[in-house]
Amino acid sequence: MPALTVSGLNKSYGSFAVINDLNLQIERGSVHGLVGLNGSGKTTTIECILGLQAFNSGTVSVLGFAPERLHLAKGKLVAIFDSPSLHPNLTVRQTLEHAMLLCETPKRTATEVEEMLGISRFSKFKTKHLSLGNKRRTSIAQALLGQPELIVLDEPFNGLDAEGVDDVLELITSLNREQETAFLLSSHQLPYLEQICTHIAILNQGKIALNDSIANLLEKTGNSIQLKTEQLDAATAVLENLSGVQLLNVDDKGYMNIAVEGMDSASLNQSLVENDVLVSELILKRASLATLFREISSEGSP
Repeated sequence: MPALTVSGLNKSYGSFAVINDLNLQIERGSVHGLVGLNGSGKTTTIECILGLQAFNSGTVSVLGFAPERLHLAKGKLVAIFDSPSLHPNLTVRQTLEHAMLLCETPKRTATEVEEMLGISRFSKFKTKHLSLGNKRRTSIAQALLGQPELIVLDEPFNGLDAEGVDDVLELITSLNREQETAFLLSSHQLPYLEQICTHIAILNQGKIALNDSIANLLEKTGNSIQLKTEQLDAATAVLENLSGVQLLNVDDKGYMNIAVEGMDSASLNQSLVENDVLVSELILKRASLATLFREISSEGSP
């Protein structure tokens, strides 16, 4: 059974459709990123999955439970939103001890999770006195008291400094590797998602535009090259005879934008030079999640 299955999900506010026939599946043991522009429906999707919002039609199964029955999951599902929801007058330790009372079978102590998240020195601080980053660490610490099978994190890197981001990335990696915990990460921090996720779903205008493994998506996207030369006609003639090379366009700055598959930048440059085409500038643009996201998000935009 997948960790999460969403089929034909539709959600409207009055006559305005926010989610349109959305389908998404997250396998157990995967780290799945959910990305989209502001207003694309990410937050609404998560709220529908967690039973925080009613939806018009479709089905949702989270660890085998419908959204309205998630209370029966008893700690197997954990969700942490962008704005940490902590009692302002409880200390960090009191917050964790209270969370332990709600956890059917705690797997770790409050001391252990404080050490894991680097918040031991704030144990006696009231949460209202914590920075946003340390509030987020405290929220994540609560999730690690048990042994959840699925963790949903909304903008998990917001408010964290570089060290905090590294800590969260390391935690996700270790939990996924050692306990096969599945993750759904909703974030705008595309480089972090590319580093940590096994799969990515791109949400565009209320629909999943792409959903695949990171490796497959980047392989399909491919690398590209920006090249500048004063001999555009001669260079175009050379490129037309090279296998796996396609001239996409020449931009207003005079750069030739070239899609390449199976040829590296050095070989391309060598082919041009051997045909007496002098290259003044060559830039390799590697395939990235950010590039793919921009391409998908710009489709259909006004």
